[in-house]
Amino acid sequence: MCNFVHKLIETMARHKLDALDRKILQLISSDARIAFLEVARACNVSGAAIHQRIQKLSQLGILKGSQFIVDPEKIGYETCAYIGLYLKDPTTFDDVVEKLKKIPEVTECNITTGGYDMFIKLYARNNHHLMNIIYDKLQPLGLSRSETIVNFNAVIDRQLPIPNDEEDDEEEDDSESEINDNVD
Repeated sequence: MCNFVHKLIETMARHKLDALDRKILQLISSDARIAFLEVARACNVSGAAIHQRIQKLSQLGILKGSQFIVDPEKIGYETCAYIGLYLKDPTTFDDVVEKLKKIPEVTECNITTGGYDMFIKLYARNNHHLMNIIYDKLQPLGLSRSETIVNFNAVIDRQLPIPNDEEDDEEEDDSESEINDNVD
């Protein structure tokens, strides 16, 4: 689990965005197919500047690439489930994650607070297929038990808004004054 914790801490590091970064992120997150030249025009900078900023944002891990999103239901995966996994031996965490990566129906694996050792999201063709995945693919990983929640429909599915510096500064000022109040 040490490898995972190191990556978690690394990704939690916060990067300060300037006004141009925020504008670029707002434009491309609302339309991933927008041309860089169009972004450059909207930002009043050169196309080369946009390319450099996109590259920088990618290298920092702020941008995680671009992709087309396939609707699972339209290709035959009618059941979406979230499953809390309890491991018999939590020291096998990293091995279990590697094995989960080999199960194509598993689309997410998260570490969360609470009782679960890990929380996964997967898609199945139907409930019978879901049952087979649980018994044939998940249980052999060394689970003591699991809890399954079937998702009927995602009613909110969106990107987070890009924060602006004024909001960040206000939040920092509020938390600093709360700390000072508690010290006095």
